[in-house]
Amino acid sequence: MRQEIFVIPGLPGQTGAVDRRSHCENAADLRDLAEKRGRGLCAGAVLALSGPLGAGKTEFTKGISAGLGVPGPVTSPTFSLLQEYLGGRLPLYHLDFYRLEEAGEVLDLGWDELLEAGGVVVVEWPELFPELIPAEAAWVEISPHPAGGRWVREGSWAEWREAAE
Repeated sequence: MRQEIFVIPGLPGQTGAVDRRSHCENAADLRDLAEKRGRGLCAGAVLALSGPLGAGKTEFTKGISAGLGVPGPVTSPTFSLLQEYLGGRLPLYHLDFYRLEEAGEVLDLGWDELLEAGGVVVVEWPELFPELIPAEAAWVEISPHPAGGRWVREGSWAEWREAAE
């Protein structure tokens, strides 16, 4: 796995943004990268995972789960919408917004309670309801790499929203 870190200068009086990019050659590299991130997560962390279908968002979540010490397999919440994993250092709440049509459906899943539950929240397809994602969330974009494998770009959700507007 190859990593590059870019510091983007901020405006006067602001700190610069950090844009971290990694090339993961295979699913194992992707899980290893995420496991390292998972080891450093604190209660209340929110990760917004973006990328096309099949990019590796659930594989990334498997690595986060391993970093949190969550036992057992991690599966995609595409049809269940929410998977809860307990038994690790922190609870892991894994959501998939792909099949949801309006923000009220996310709220009906207990979104606000999950954010307050003291665990780690991982959201696939956050761009469908960006207004629900806390500004302090971490943003991870996973996409196919032209040389094979996956390109993983990490930054802040607030910066992603600002760029998208």
